[in-house]
Amino acid sequence: MHQRKFRRLQLCTALTVGGLSLAAVLGGAGTATAAGSSGDEQFRPAYHYTPQQNWMNDPNGMVFYKGVYHLYYQHNPSGNQWGNMSWGHATSTDLVHWNEQPLAIPTDDQQDIFSGSVVVDKNNTSGLGTAENPPMVAIFTSAYKDASPYKGLQAQSLAYSLDEGKTWTKYSGNPVLNRNSANFRDPKVFWYDSPGGGGYWVMAAVEATEHKVVLYKSGNLKDWTQLSEFGPANATGGLWECPDLFPLAVDGDPANVKWVMVVNINPGGVAGGSAGQYFVGNFDGTTFTSETTKASDALPAGTPLAGFNEGTYSGWTVNNEPGNSKDGPFAGAPAAGTLAGQNGVTGFAGAGLINSFNDGDWPVGSMNSPQFTVDSDYLNFLVGGGQHPRVSDKLDNTPPPGDLLFNGFEVADGSTLADAGWTGTGDLAPAFQPATSGGDFYIGAKRINTFDTGGAPGDDRQGTLTSPSFTVNRNFMSMLVGGGHRTAGSGQTLEVQLLVNGNVVRSLAGDDAGALNWKGWDVAEFSGQQAQLRVVDQATGGWGHLTLDHVMLTDQAAVPRSDETTVNLVVDGKVVRTATGANSEVLDWASWNVSEFKGRQASIRVVDNNRFGWGHILADEFVASPRPATPRVQTYDWLDYGRDYYASVSFNNMPKSKRIMLGWMNNWDYANSIPTSPWRSAMSLPREVALTQTASGPRLTQKAVQQVDGLAGKESYAEKRARTIAAGTHVLPPAASGDVQRIDVTFAPGTAAKAGITVLGNGSKSTVIGYDKASGELYVDRSNSGSTDFHPLFASVDSAPVAVDASGYVTLRIYVDRSSVEVFAQDGLRTITDQVFPEQGANQVALFAEGGTARLKSLSVTPLSQSMFKAAQVPAKNGK
Repeated sequence: MHQRKFRRLQLCTALTVGGLSLAAVLGGAGTATAAGSSGDEQFRPAYHYTPQQNWMNDPNGMVFYKGVYHLYYQHNPSGNQWGNMSWGHATSTDLVHWNEQPLAIPTDDQQDIFSGSVVVDKNNTSGLGTAENPPMVAIFTSAYKDASPYKGLQAQSLAYSLDEGKTWTKYSGNPVLNRNSANFRDPKVFWYDSPGGGGYWVMAAVEATEHKVVLYKSGNLKDWTQLSEFGPANATGGLWECPDLFPLAVDGDPANVKWVMVVNINPGGVAGGSAGQYFVGNFDGTTFTSETTKASDALPAGTPLAGFNEGTYSGWTVNNEPGNSKDGPFAGAPAAGTLAGQNGVTGFAGAGLINSFNDGDWPVGSMNSPQFTVDSDYLNFLVGGGQHPRVSDKLDNTPPPGDLLFNGFEVADGSTLADAGWTGTGDLAPAFQPATSGGDFYIGAKRINTFDTGGAPGDDRQGTLTSPSFTVNRNFMSMLVGGGHRTAGSGQTLEVQLLVNGNVVRSLAGDDAGALNWKGWDVAEFSGQQAQLRVVDQATGGWGHLTLDHVMLTDQAAVPRSDETTVNLVVDGKVVRTATGANSEVLDWASWNVSEFKGRQASIRVVDNNRFGWGHILADEFVASPRPATPRVQTYDWLDYGRDYYASVSFNNMPKSKRIMLGWMNNWDYANSIPTSPWRSAMSLPREVALTQTASGPRLTQKAVQQVDGLAGKESYAEKRARTIAAGTHVLPPAASGDVQRIDVTFAPGTAAKAGITVLGNGSKSTVIGYDKASGELYVDRSNSGSTDFHPLFASVDSAPVAVDASGYVTLRIYVDRSSVEVFAQDGLRTITDQVFPEQGANQVALFAEGGTARLKSLSVTPLSQSMFKAAQVPAKNGK
């Protein structure tokens, strides 16, 4: 499905695509292997659906038919990263025990099979079956390849099944709906009963980059007529994808029915990256009218410091990259909006803004405001562009002082590392090195690159490369490293190793990036000893290579070069506050509490030090204010406030008019990097959704379907009497421990600033689920949850606005499943879904309070039985 995501990023860089090497995106990645049988692997969910192996993303074609739930999904049948998009298939009779079926609709030489839906054509309106044997019809997006006459387009096509969804035949008249668009996709089709009798099929699809849901009607699923469009509205910070449209009775009242429009978005979600938003309104068979679209906001109250609306930078100092032909990245005056080659920029105010996309993402530079006196509690401003946080003060690539080893691989032309005493095996034989291509921010002309070695270049080249001996005579080793990495569970090794006495004593790798950056080790304990450097590449598939340059012995630890796109507050020459974009061309409000700096001189520094994807920054309307501005994205309605609930849509043809939704439990920010093998990605729990009247109007509530709770055994631990939670963290007895369980807890924050519960803990790390009394927010903190370093955007604290009940309590139902937590608060009015990757054996549960005492009303811990990858599966309780 998400070739669309990668196409968006190609506007920014031609070197990498969505975090993958281009070869990996086009061809898929090899499947990693892991020890043990399926279901025994670390992080394998016990009761969430995962395929036995290989990549999975969006749920597709979910439908109930003849007692069977069908889950189709985006699947790479050939690898563990995105590619070769086809429809995988699984079936269940109870929504919790899933059986993987053969591949349903495969990619072919003409098209990839992107997302869509399945309907039961009961009246054979399509003519693809018979009255006696009506067809199931899949309506999916054909993403056409170079070999197709529709090259580069996305259009809607049909496939049909006459054997209850087991096998599928592509319709010979495809595509059935073509808008000559490269971003028209994700059809959700349903039958609409006209109030006056009769009815017709309705399709909701998206024009992704235009932030529009387009509605069509058909009597036969083959011929389509446009009805209307919806959007842009509310969150538009990324591509609109995977829409859904359905009616729900408010509080179960059939006389009060509203329609819900779901629009998934990537990036631009409330927690960052991928998410799903929804609108409540009315649908008259032609047009959806939202009642929950937010109006654009005014500037926050306060004193404007800079607005860039007069056609100049008004005294700001601009440092554009010397020699850039277009005076990039900031030019000599504010931008009026969108620049050449850029997707539409919105969310700024007035006539101008800072936009460092001048000449694209390549040029780097900075801007500095005049000095001003801090005289307010908050500094509010609009920010957008790339998500590249500040990591250091180092904005160049100069090496640290020290001794250069191996002459930086700058061997004489015509010679190789073999001539310099290196040894190696396989494709890394030293006669193939050093390379003169690949990577960025290397020094000189030559470096080690395991992609460009051996026979034909590629990520599947494998071998080892070992240096001559050298003496460790300084406290640190520093080097430039790029390329990929592999997790311990991948079954593959990809790293630079330090050998002392033949033993591996240190190792490091790249970050799935083409740019080399400074990394290193503290080697003081090996002072005076002989050592060697070894490059090991036993990896295949996307980012299955390393780049290495400029290895040094140094007196100080290596400082990584900052590839930031940031807005910074500088006081006394030091950066004291910093913000970055969200990989979005939509600016939104950010706020700094600057009260501690009142009366002091300060300046604002805007930095663009990134040359690659999303390597630009947007900023506008700096306002000194008495109160923080609320980010617009937080005012919209979201299906989930975590980072891992995306592409969520509902089942068709459900009995009793139930509305069951299911989402992809991942996020495009880091989806290809999560440390699971030989599969990658899981589905969320199926959720029954309803509309409940609130003070703001009807809003969705969600709960796991009852079949999930049918997996429950006996309570293993319970506290039924209220008690105080003292300040600190208090591990519960072993009976509460577990990594496959449901936890029900009700507590009041009391005098504590924060209070709650931790799960999947081991004494040093855990996932924290708490309530922040000052902000009125529930949060999940996974920053110290276990493995988080596989991607810089994974560690997070995700929060949702949650009001305590009339008695001051917060009630949570938490589903824990080895590598995820799904939190349902206050009867499902708010949910937070996050993946976590705890350390082996981490299963402790604890209560905590910070800054005071909290009050526990009740707590119960209930183990849940495994429903996936069981040799003999039994139906769940509570039936279908």
